[in-house]
Amino acid sequence: MTDNYLIVVGVDGSDGGRRALDWATREAASRGGTVQAVIAWRWDGAESGPVTAANPADERQHARAVLDREIQALAARRGSVSPVAAEVVEGRAADVLTHAARGADLLVLGSHGHSRFRHTVLGSVSEECVRKAGCPVVVIPVPVPAPPVLAELAVPS
Repeated sequence: MTDNYLIVVGVDGSDGGRRALDWATREAASRGGTVQAVIAWRWDGAESGPVTAANPADERQHARAVLDREIQALAARRGSVSPVAAEVVEGRAADVLTHAARGADLLVLGSHGHSRFRHTVLGSVSEECVRKAGCPVVVIPVPVPAPPVLAELAVPS
């Protein structure tokens, strides 16, 4: 085990990001390493949907609040967690994450259940990171709810 084993994890307030942060902290603990949680933000709202703030400073503050809330929630769920470094960076999520992970041993991301249309038009942050990252990438799946069971259709005799 080494003290300089670094895991970068993407956090965005989603279930996938939450699961990725949890997995990354457990993995870092097992390797005696550290975790750097990174959240990307953009003022134009191109990747994250509607703009959530009135100006860039508020958007950055919103991102910081999301990241802090996720780290605090992790500590509450697990009791005690090794310290997690937190970084809020302006830019496209895939660019920010792959840049942050350029010296890391591992990049951890959550999968997201976007519709086929959104995936086709915008692409997937995790897919882009897999292509661009200079280190191994772990994508933590988010369970997909089972579709409702359809009653058998009665066939007239």
